[in-house]
Amino acid sequence: MAGESKRMPDKKGRFGPYGGRYVPETVIYALDELERCYRQFKKDRRFRSELKGLLADFVGRPTPLYYAERLTAFLKGPEIYFKREDLNHTGAHKINNTVGQILLAQRMGKKRIIAETGAGQHGLATATVCARFGMSCIVYMGTEDMKRQKPNVEKMRLLGAKVVPVTSGSATLKDATSEALRDWVTNVRSTFYVLGSVVGPHPYPMIVRDFQTIIGRETRRQSLRLFKTPPDAIIACVGGGSNALGIFADFLKDDQVKLIGVEAAGYGLTSGQHAAPLAKGKPGVLHGAFSYLIYDDDGQVILPHSISAGLDYPGVGPEHSLLKDSGRVTYGTVTDAEALRAFEQVSRLEGIIPALETSHALAWLMKHKRKFKKNEKIVVCLSGRGDKDMPIVASAGMLDE
Repeated sequence: MAGESKRMPDKKGRFGPYGGRYVPETVIYALDELERCYRQFKKDRRFRSELKGLLADFVGRPTPLYYAERLTAFLKGPEIYFKREDLNHTGAHKINNTVGQILLAQRMGKKRIIAETGAGQHGLATATVCARFGMSCIVYMGTEDMKRQKPNVEKMRLLGAKVVPVTSGSATLKDATSEALRDWVTNVRSTFYVLGSVVGPHPYPMIVRDFQTIIGRETRRQSLRLFKTPPDAIIACVGGGSNALGIFADFLKDDQVKLIGVEAAGYGLTSGQHAAPLAKGKPGVLHGAFSYLIYDDDGQVILPHSISAGLDYPGVGPEHSLLKDSGRVTYGTVTDAEALRAFEQVSRLEGIIPALETSHALAWLMKHKRKFKKNEKIVVCLSGRGDKDMPIVASAGMLDE
């Protein structure tokens, strides 16, 4: 795509030592087919024109770069701006990627679509584009996440998607992804797997990143118009990591722009109940790729924990793993309690209810505001809106007053 990240993986789908393909042989054919199709159509004028039109008229892009005036005054330091991905159709950044992938599925002649989801935003975005294009849609979702994200489950079913409950393991995103991959292995010739983040076997981390780089391209144009320079820092939450890479990619070569990714520390990094593989994990293989993840001495994946369903994942995208090792991106962590406080404070200060995922990025900024000079321009990727998280917030006792 025009302006896509120049940090392409090599021919084997690796970002340095990370990435690659660790999948059954039956899936290699489908991955090769997908990569050929993507490389063909990303240069096709009609494909690019259709994608651009849908992003404008169906998704609602460009999203604003919003000056958070009251949060800025509250922090008494840097100027804070929100890149408003919460204003996209379906309420999150996920639809940028699902629109692109569904256009690929259409050109490959595949009408059976499967997806995995944690917070429900990717599942909702996939169900939405399937309804728009008249395709069948099956979404795998852990039963724990189905309880936490009931509004999104209801929306997916309204749109005609079949939501398949996953009861194995922690019944969250990791297990939903495993079930989706099993389905794809079984039905690989008839099915298109719309993967939701920059994870999984090559070419998915590349494809998802490239479709999400529209966030960063818009942010650069808007920053130059507003500030005459790029922002001083960009902060985004990191689960699998698609919203973060989407906004970081266009600034990776701008060494003066600080890039900060924020993982979920759950009950604390020493508690053993967190979702912070970059902070506390080691390289290993999960869901078809080599990257940082959390696992025990026997090599068994440790069940992650985060109050945010979208960050409740034991791994991370391979490109994030390389960016951690290189030091180009700084990665921090935020606990459940800190994210909940930021959720409430930003809602009351700005009249914008952020997703719990985004609240981790906001909490990191509020906790580390002294790292920034007064009047520095800080952009936070507001990856999604928080109405989906109200049942979680209510269960945490925040709405008892």
